[in-house]
Amino acid sequence: MSTVLKTQVGRKGGSADSRRLRREDHIPAVIYGHGMQPVSFTVERRELRIALSGPAGVNTILELEVDGKSYPAIVKDMQRDPVKRTVAHIDFMQIDLSEEIVMAVPVHLTGTAKAVLQEGGLVDPAVDRIEVRATANNIPNEIVIDVTNMTMDTVIRLGDIELPKGVTAVADPDLAVVTVLVTKAETAAAAAATAEGATPAEGAAPAEGGDENKSAS
Repeated sequence: MSTVLKTQVGRKGGSADSRRLRREDHIPAVIYGHGMQPVSFTVERRELRIALSGPAGVNTILELEVDGKSYPAIVKDMQRDPVKRTVAHIDFMQIDLSEEIVMAVPVHLTGTAKAVLQEGGLVDPAVDRIEVRATANNIPNEIVIDVTNMTMDTVIRLGDIELPKGVTAVADPDLAVVTVLVTKAETAAAAAATAEGATPAEGAAPAEGGDENKSAS
């Protein structure tokens, strides 16, 4: 089910007008897509925040109401102010709900890798999003990966992940998605264990006092 987001048309464009709109908590935006001319408008910052507050976040399927017309759309690009980090401009893309699109879906790790923790390792998500292809209504809110059975030698690759029916990953199946990091403490312990088990090199001098049978001169 799509989320309705109302807009206002008639903005003049240009830097000065855009700055004025942002001061009034209106965000300049544009929608484009196949078979349509781009349309400029604004959205209220509060309304945008509410529309994207659901579990799908920025992947929410929106129903944009623009100048009396309704467009199914997704957020294609969200530009932020380099200092304030507030949203400064949004590109929306009109979509066909029956056609496949490509979107980046967040990765969420679940479970506790006890074997890794016992060895002093750390489970590390190598990527935070995975690009998938599916129809808009089939795009998952997140991709959940269970790390419970991971060991120090485990690498979870893209091809190992079971995706929902109708959803296909775009990247190489060999892409490492979750790996294990060796902490400094584990590295130090391994080095110490190696040192304790080391034997003197061949031809090394004996320890001081070791030649007890040597006669005094």
